[in-house]
Amino acid sequence: MTYVNRLGEDVPRTGEPPQGDAVAAWPLDTTLDVVGGHRVAEALPLLDAAERDRAERFVRPGDRHRYVASHLGLRLLLGGYLGLAPEKVTLIREPCPCCSAPHGRPAVAGGGVQFSLSHSDDMAYLAFAGAAVGVDVEKVPGDDVVADVIDLLHPSETAELAALPASGRQIPMARMWARKEAYLKATGTGLADGLAEPYVGTGPDPAPLAGWYLADLPAPPAYAAALALRT
Repeated sequence: MTYVNRLGEDVPRTGEPPQGDAVAAWPLDTTLDVVGGHRVAEALPLLDAAERDRAERFVRPGDRHRYVASHLGLRLLLGGYLGLAPEKVTLIREPCPCCSAPHGRPAVAGGGVQFSLSHSDDMAYLAFAGAAVGVDVEKVPGDDVVADVIDLLHPSETAELAALPASGRQIPMARMWARKEAYLKATGTGLADGLAEPYVGTGPDPAPLAGWYLADLPAPPAYAAALALRT
Protein backbone atom coordinates (compact mmCIF):
# COMPACT_ATOMS: atom_id res chain seq x y z
CA MET A 1 0.00 0.00 0.00
CA THR A 2 1.41 3.39 -1.02
CA TYR A 3 0.73 6.59 0.87
CA VAL A 4 1.54 9.83 -0.97
CA ASN A 5 1.97 12.92 1.23
CA ARG A 6 3.26 16.16 -0.25
CA LEU A 7 6.15 17.74 1.66
CA GLY A 8 5.79 21.50 1.69
CA GLU A 9 6.44 24.49 3.90
CA ASP A 10 4.76 23.07 7.01
CA VAL A 11 6.39 20.67 9.48
CA PRO A 12 5.59 17.15 8.19
CA ARG A 13 3.61 14.66 10.26
CA THR A 14 5.32 11.36 9.64
CA GLY A 15 3.89 8.99 12.23
CA GLU A 16 5.47 5.55 12.64
CA PRO A 17 7.93 4.24 10.02
CA PRO A 18 6.19 2.21 7.28
CA GLN A 19 6.36 -1.55 7.74
CA GLY A 20 5.42 -4.63 5.72
CA ASP A 21 4.11 -3.73 2.28
CA ALA A 22 3.51 -0.07 3.16
CA VAL A 23 5.45 2.70 1.43
CA ALA A 24 5.30 6.43 2.18
CA ALA A 25 6.12 8.64 -0.82
CA TRP A 26 6.66 12.38 -0.45
CA PRO A 27 6.84 14.68 -3.51
CA LEU A 28 8.66 18.00 -2.93
CA ASP A 29 8.88 21.18 -4.99
CA THR A 30 12.57 21.96 -4.53
CA THR A 31 12.15 25.63 -5.48
CA LEU A 32 10.36 26.33 -2.18
CA ASP A 33 12.15 28.78 0.12
CA VAL A 34 10.81 27.00 3.21
CA VAL A 35 10.71 23.20 3.57
CA GLY A 36 9.20 21.54 6.63
CA GLY A 37 9.37 24.74 8.66
CA HIS A 38 13.04 25.48 7.85
CA ARG A 39 14.38 28.11 5.49
CA VAL A 40 16.42 26.42 2.78
CA ALA A 41 18.90 29.32 2.68
CA GLU A 42 19.73 28.67 6.35
CA ALA A 43 19.69 24.85 6.26
CA LEU A 44 23.35 24.02 5.61
CA PRO A 45 24.10 23.47 9.35
CA LEU A 46 21.47 20.70 9.34
CA LEU A 47 23.37 18.73 6.69
CA ASP A 48 26.47 16.62 7.24
CA ALA A 49 29.95 17.48 5.97
CA ALA A 50 29.61 15.48 2.74
CA GLU A 51 26.29 17.11 1.91
CA ARG A 52 27.62 20.59 2.65
CA ASP A 53 30.65 19.95 0.46
CA ARG A 54 28.43 18.77 -2.38
CA ALA A 55 26.16 21.80 -1.99
CA GLU A 56 29.06 24.21 -2.12
CA ARG A 57 30.34 22.66 -5.37
CA PHE A 58 27.29 23.71 -7.33
CA VAL A 59 28.10 26.67 -9.55
CA ARG A 60 24.53 27.82 -10.15
CA PRO A 61 22.61 29.05 -7.08
CA GLY A 62 19.40 27.43 -8.29
CA ASP A 63 21.03 24.00 -8.44
CA ARG A 64 22.46 24.48 -4.96
CA HIS A 65 19.04 25.52 -3.63
CA ARG A 66 17.31 22.47 -5.10
CA TYR A 67 19.98 20.13 -3.71
CA VAL A 68 19.79 21.60 -0.21
CA ALA A 69 15.98 21.58 -0.29
CA SER A 70 15.85 17.89 -1.19
CA HIS A 71 18.40 16.85 1.44
CA LEU A 72 16.76 19.03 4.07
CA GLY A 73 13.49 17.27 3.26
CA LEU A 74 15.18 13.88 3.54
CA ARG A 75 16.62 14.67 6.96
CA LEU A 76 13.36 16.13 8.26
CA LEU A 77 11.40 13.04 7.24
CA LEU A 78 14.01 10.55 8.47
CA GLY A 79 14.21 12.47 11.73
CA GLY A 80 10.44 12.36 12.05
CA TYR A 81 10.28 8.61 11.53
CA LEU A 82 13.23 7.92 13.85
CA GLY A 83 12.55 10.50 16.54
CA LEU A 84 15.75 12.46 15.81
CA ALA A 85 16.62 16.04 15.04
CA PRO A 86 17.46 16.33 11.32
CA GLU A 87 21.13 17.09 11.99
CA LYS A 88 21.39 13.97 14.18
CA VAL A 89 20.51 11.60 11.34
CA THR A 90 23.64 9.72 10.20
CA LEU A 91 23.67 8.69 6.55
CA ILE A 92 25.85 5.83 5.31
CA ARG A 93 26.34 3.75 2.16
CA GLU A 94 25.67 0.03 1.97
CA PRO A 95 28.18 -2.23 0.19
CA CYS A 96 27.78 -2.26 -3.57
CA PRO A 97 26.11 -5.54 -4.65
CA CYS A 98 28.38 -5.65 -7.71
CA CYS A 99 31.81 -5.09 -6.12
CA SER A 100 31.22 -4.79 -2.33
CA ALA A 101 32.77 -1.30 -2.25
CA PRO A 102 31.02 1.22 0.04
CA HIS A 103 29.06 3.00 -2.67
CA GLY A 104 25.82 1.01 -2.67
CA ARG A 105 22.37 2.13 -1.58
CA PRO A 106 22.25 5.10 0.79
CA ALA A 107 21.00 4.11 4.23
CA VAL A 108 20.56 5.48 7.72
CA ALA A 109 22.93 4.24 10.42
CA GLY A 110 21.22 1.87 12.79
CA GLY A 111 18.41 1.02 10.39
CA GLY A 112 14.84 1.61 11.49
CA VAL A 113 13.62 2.68 8.06
CA GLN A 114 14.81 2.35 4.48
CA PHE A 115 14.62 5.25 2.05
CA SER A 116 15.26 6.51 -1.44
CA LEU A 117 15.62 10.03 -2.86
CA SER A 118 15.36 11.20 -6.45
CA HIS A 119 15.29 14.65 -8.00
CA SER A 120 14.80 16.00 -11.50
CA ASP A 121 14.65 19.66 -12.41
CA ASP A 122 12.33 21.31 -9.83
CA MET A 123 10.88 18.13 -8.30
CA ALA A 124 12.15 15.63 -5.74
CA TYR A 125 10.52 12.43 -4.54
CA LEU A 126 11.36 10.67 -1.29
CA ALA A 127 10.19 7.16 -0.36
CA PHE A 128 10.34 5.32 2.98
CA ALA A 129 9.62 1.66 3.74
CA GLY A 130 10.57 -1.29 5.91
CA ALA A 131 12.18 -3.13 2.98
CA ALA A 132 14.49 -2.14 0.12
CA VAL A 133 12.81 0.71 -1.73
CA GLY A 134 13.67 2.87 -4.72
CA VAL A 135 11.96 5.96 -6.06
CA ASP A 136 12.57 7.98 -9.21
CA VAL A 137 11.20 11.10 -10.83
CA GLU A 138 11.96 12.07 -14.41
CA LYS A 139 11.30 15.19 -16.45
CA VAL A 140 9.65 14.17 -19.71
CA PRO A 141 12.57 14.07 -22.19
CA GLY A 142 12.90 15.66 -25.58
CA ASP A 143 12.99 13.81 -28.89
CA ASP A 144 16.79 13.85 -28.92
CA VAL A 145 17.08 11.97 -25.62
CA VAL A 146 14.58 9.34 -26.74
CA ALA A 147 16.53 8.85 -29.97
CA ASP A 148 19.82 8.48 -28.07
CA VAL A 149 18.67 5.65 -25.77
CA ILE A 150 15.81 3.86 -27.54
CA ASP A 151 18.10 1.13 -28.90
CA LEU A 152 19.77 0.54 -25.51
CA LEU A 153 16.60 -0.58 -23.73
CA HIS A 154 15.03 -4.00 -23.34
CA PRO A 155 14.11 -5.20 -26.84
CA SER A 156 10.40 -5.17 -25.97
CA GLU A 157 10.63 -1.60 -24.68
CA THR A 158 12.48 -0.55 -27.82
CA ALA A 159 9.75 -2.17 -29.93
CA GLU A 160 6.97 -0.50 -27.94
CA LEU A 161 8.49 2.94 -28.36
CA ALA A 162 9.37 2.38 -32.01
CA ALA A 163 5.73 1.50 -32.73
CA LEU A 164 4.65 4.97 -31.61
CA PRO A 165 4.93 8.14 -33.69
CA ALA A 166 8.03 10.14 -32.74
CA SER A 167 5.87 12.84 -31.16
CA GLY A 168 4.19 10.30 -28.87
CA ARG A 169 7.27 8.63 -27.36
CA GLN A 170 8.31 11.17 -24.72
CA ILE A 171 5.77 10.36 -21.98
CA PRO A 172 6.04 6.54 -22.37
CA MET A 173 9.82 6.94 -22.27
CA ALA A 174 9.66 8.99 -19.07
CA ARG A 175 7.44 6.56 -17.20
CA MET A 176 9.52 3.56 -18.35
CA TRP A 177 12.71 5.31 -17.26
CA ALA A 178 11.25 6.22 -13.85
CA ARG A 179 10.19 2.60 -13.25
CA LYS A 180 13.56 1.21 -14.28
CA GLU A 181 15.55 3.72 -12.21
CA ALA A 182 13.36 3.09 -9.16
CA TYR A 183 14.11 -0.64 -9.38
CA LEU A 184 17.84 -0.09 -9.95
CA LYS A 185 18.01 2.28 -6.96
CA ALA A 186 16.24 -0.27 -4.79
CA THR A 187 18.73 -2.98 -5.75
CA GLY A 188 21.70 -0.63 -5.40
CA THR A 189 23.20 -1.67 -8.73
CA GLY A 190 22.42 1.53 -10.62
CA LEU A 191 23.31 1.44 -14.30
CA ALA A 192 26.30 -0.88 -13.87
CA ASP A 193 24.65 -3.56 -16.02
CA GLY A 194 23.24 -1.22 -18.65
CA LEU A 195 19.68 -0.16 -19.50
CA ALA A 196 18.17 -3.34 -20.93
CA GLU A 197 17.15 -5.14 -17.73
CA PRO A 198 14.69 -5.40 -16.21
CA TYR A 199 11.73 -5.14 -18.54
CA VAL A 200 9.28 -2.68 -16.93
CA GLY A 201 7.20 -1.64 -19.95
CA THR A 202 6.33 1.71 -21.49
CA GLY A 203 2.53 1.42 -21.30
CA PRO A 204 0.15 2.96 -18.76
CA ASP A 205 0.79 0.14 -16.23
CA PRO A 206 4.18 -1.28 -15.17
CA ALA A 207 5.05 -4.80 -16.25
CA PRO A 208 5.04 -7.40 -13.42
CA LEU A 209 8.44 -7.85 -11.82
CA ALA A 210 8.99 -11.03 -9.79
CA GLY A 211 9.81 -10.29 -6.15
CA TRP A 212 8.98 -6.60 -6.47
CA TYR A 213 6.08 -4.21 -6.15
CA LEU A 214 6.41 -1.66 -8.96
CA ALA A 215 4.03 1.29 -9.20
CA ASP A 216 3.71 4.64 -10.90
CA LEU A 217 3.22 7.66 -8.66
CA PRO A 218 1.13 10.78 -9.24
CA ALA A 219 3.35 13.45 -10.80
CA PRO A 220 2.98 17.03 -12.03
CA PRO A 221 2.59 17.68 -15.76
CA ALA A 222 5.85 17.11 -17.66
CA TYR A 223 7.11 14.60 -15.05
CA ALA A 224 6.83 10.86 -14.42
CA ALA A 225 7.51 9.13 -11.10
CA ALA A 226 7.61 5.53 -9.88
CA LEU A 227 8.66 3.40 -6.93
CA ALA A 228 9.87 -0.16 -6.43
CA LEU A 229 9.62 -2.16 -3.20
CA ARG A 230 11.15 -5.56 -2.53
CA THR A 231 8.41 -7.99 -1.53
